[in-house]
Amino acid sequence: MQIYLNGAPQATTCQNLLQLIQQLSLDGKRFAVEKNEMIIPKSKLENTLISEHDRIEIIHAVGGG
Repeated sequence: MQIYLNGAPQATTCQNLLQLIQQLSLDGKRFAVEKNEMIIPKSKLENTLISEHDRIEIIHAVGGG
């Protein structure tokens, strides 16, 4: 299916947000997820299904100094 990830079109076979996070190798890292302009708590990622043309924004913290 086609989704928009951080504003860019992307094809995915992921069924839920947790699968998408794992596919992007962000599991265990600090990040925030927004789906169609709604912030999704990490505890609900597995139960939040992805649908065609969903707009998903993922912001992850990057250390530096």
